[in-house]
Amino acid sequence: MSGKPRLHYFNGRGRMEPIRWLLAAAGVEFEETYVEKKEDFKKLQKDGSLLFQQLPLVEIDGMKMVQTRAILNYIATKHNLYGKDLKERALIDMYVEGMFDLNELLMKHGYLPANEKDQHFADMMDKAENRYFPVFEKVLKDHGKDFLVGNQLSRADVQLLEIILMAEEWKPDVLAKFPLLQSFKARISNIPTIKKFLQPGSQRKHLVREEEVSKVISIFY
Repeated sequence: MSGKPRLHYFNGRGRMEPIRWLLAAAGVEFEETYVEKKEDFKKLQKDGSLLFQQLPLVEIDGMKMVQTRAILNYIATKHNLYGKDLKERALIDMYVEGMFDLNELLMKHGYLPANEKDQHFADMMDKAENRYFPVFEKVLKDHGKDFLVGNQLSRADVQLLEIILMAEEWKPDVLAKFPLLQSFKARISNIPTIKKFLQPGSQRKHLVREEEVSKVISIFY
């Protein structure tokens, strides 16, 4: 038996957060080693742990995995969260790639200088409300099921819930025009493993705080 996956990243969301979400949704317990300072990051680079000199890094099943999408693909495949056939997997990939685009906007916002935030916020919410969320509202309507793809939970559902909750942190009424997404949010949030992850005290990370931004920047830049 291999041990629990070990996640190496700073103590915050970033590109590791979708990995935390997917492991939690799969009911997999994991441990975390936080990169607290630039020296920690440099050590991982020097000892050969980081194939492309970048985090996140996940030690899992005897491998040192890097690259967020590769890690998520592995976890989703291992835990039956990647559809039942090639066509379902293609749909999941297509939806998830769109989610990554929106996730980048949401993730970046907290790290921007004050003079760029207003314009970025307007652009971010315009894209959420007029480009991305309408797509997933239509997908749910056309599919007519509880999930985005097929008849069971997939990584696409997990990542969409994560993004919905992030968007609501910035704009609480962002789903006002999307009744199917509102129902989706309630339904997926109540899946036992996900409900547990949403409770206080879980390994889910909070929205980045202003005082944390400089620390993160000092580690990686």
